[in-house]
Amino acid sequence: MTSGPIGLDLAEVSKANAPQLIDVPAAPGTINEKNEKNLSFPGDDSSLSASGRKDSIDADGKEYPTAEEVDTLRRVCGTVPWASYTIGFIELCERFSYYGTTVVFVNFIQNPLPPGSTTGESGTHGQSGALGLGQRASTGLTTFNSMWAYCMPLLGAYMADQYWGRYKTIQISIAIAIVGHIILIVATIPSVIAHPNGSIAAFSVGLIIFGVGVGGFKPNVSPLIAEQYEAKHPKQYIKVQKSGERTIVDPTMTVSRIYMYFYLMINAGALAGQIGMVYAEKYVGFWLSFVLPTVMFLCCPTVMFLMRNKYARRPPTGSVLAKALKLWRLAVKGRWSINPVKTVQNMRADDFWENVKPSRLGSNKPDWMTFDDTWVDEVRRGLKACTVFLWYPLWWLCYNQMTNNLVSQAATMELNGVPNDLINNIDPIALVIFIPITDLFLYPGLERMGIRFTPLKRIAWGFFLGSFSMVAAAVIQHYIYKLGACGNHPSSEECLSVNPAPINVWVQTVPFLLIAFSEIFASITGLEYAFTKAPKNMRSLVTAVFLFTSAIAYAIGQAFVSLSADPLLVWNYTTIAALAAIGGVGFWLSFRGLDKQEDKLNAIPESSFKGRKVSHGGMNA
Repeated sequence: MTSGPIGLDLAEVSKANAPQLIDVPAAPGTINEKNEKNLSFPGDDSSLSASGRKDSIDADGKEYPTAEEVDTLRRVCGTVPWASYTIGFIELCERFSYYGTTVVFVNFIQNPLPPGSTTGESGTHGQSGALGLGQRASTGLTTFNSMWAYCMPLLGAYMADQYWGRYKTIQISIAIAIVGHIILIVATIPSVIAHPNGSIAAFSVGLIIFGVGVGGFKPNVSPLIAEQYEAKHPKQYIKVQKSGERTIVDPTMTVSRIYMYFYLMINAGALAGQIGMVYAEKYVGFWLSFVLPTVMFLCCPTVMFLMRNKYARRPPTGSVLAKALKLWRLAVKGRWSINPVKTVQNMRADDFWENVKPSRLGSNKPDWMTFDDTWVDEVRRGLKACTVFLWYPLWWLCYNQMTNNLVSQAATMELNGVPNDLINNIDPIALVIFIPITDLFLYPGLERMGIRFTPLKRIAWGFFLGSFSMVAAAVIQHYIYKLGACGNHPSSEECLSVNPAPINVWVQTVPFLLIAFSEIFASITGLEYAFTKAPKNMRSLVTAVFLFTSAIAYAIGQAFVSLSADPLLVWNYTTIAALAAIGGVGFWLSFRGLDKQEDKLNAIPESSFKGRKVSHGGMNA
């Protein structure tokens, strides 16, 4: 057996693919200790026949691959369970409510009531508005909302992993978000809008409560959707195609497909919410643009309740985070050095985690070490995922341009009657179109060609495509300055209304398409990586860490505010393009070795360590 950072060779990968299943039915919709403990992973060579063939065909006739087959057979996706689609619909409704509500925040805060209006509606040729607090107030509150919504997942994940489980946390978060929605609706009632101070106070309170609900929802719905497949097919197995070809049904590829369509649902909901509520605001008033998302959001608890006995649910497992931190502190003990290079080398040594495994410590292990060796491997893998996410803020910088600077850029070109704040919907439209194409043609085509387009390769390409999108935006901005009648100040009021640059706004299709493809490779894969690499009892937390990188990007973006105005916008886009490109190169150089360990990381069996004792029936999870 080979040794190394993971300590698994291909024979062990094959073993991990061959659980000896005993059919013990669980309580409806629950993954509990009774059925989990009967999924054992053999660790001795007795499970291999003399020919190297696995004598592992379970009660359902499912055959598992040998070490050689793991290395040579083509991999295919499994069938996505219908329960996952219902969770995707729940996410669609939640994203409709979130983006449908937030898309009108700027106009509600910044612009005053149109003449003769009490609801904020403006008609075809007017500008919708309500409170008239100006751009600084709207920018401050909308930026706070974005950061708040991506910070709160850390709390939501902690509560799920420690106390409530994902299902219950989602239910509680939905209830909190509904309260936030109702308070936001109150802030838009005409009689409240008539008193701007009272309206902005109610709006701010609603925003905070709304963000808490969003924070509890996001990091838990993402793992829940993939766990529906994992509960039925936790490991690779053999499938003979109609042509007679033997293939491996790979759970990792199936999880990738699940997250592709999960992301499609996100963007379908966001697209419908954003477009619909812009027109509701414009022709009826802000109250309708807040009421309709709330009504749509009420579909979430309805579907959750109807499916309560159908979902596979993992119970909460208690204080695993504290033990993970204690384990890391024990591992780094004695490895610090005055020389930072030496410290890094010590931290990356092959025996870094091996030396703190319970079997290695024996009788010297501390009292808090109640887990097994496998959980140490899971923690190592989860922390590796978190280090992967450290590079993501550089990619999010590219993505965030879509919601601010590119919208402003569109206003300086020939719109031909198209609202400038609708152009960025090219991105969700492109995602809805190209996600199925990528899933059905690109990824399988690369697999047939023998190209393993692994998660880390996809993420690296996501960085580069994000960089290319900013290069395209910089080129467009250069020609706006060059061809426009106002030179390098096309955003001035007189230019916007009379002399836009003679460039058709649909040229922005290029950067938006590149951003969309970079999302497929970077954002979707980030969710997938968080799920597949985290310890199973810390999945919500690792997903929250991934989401938190977006909040970091919003904070970093404040440093670019001085570049986000004429005549410096070309520098803004080129600087962000350079950072994303550097991030892509640095990312790949840092993790190309980890990429080679992909199969070994995925083959680590599930630990028997579950944390504290909890009740596992019904609604606990």
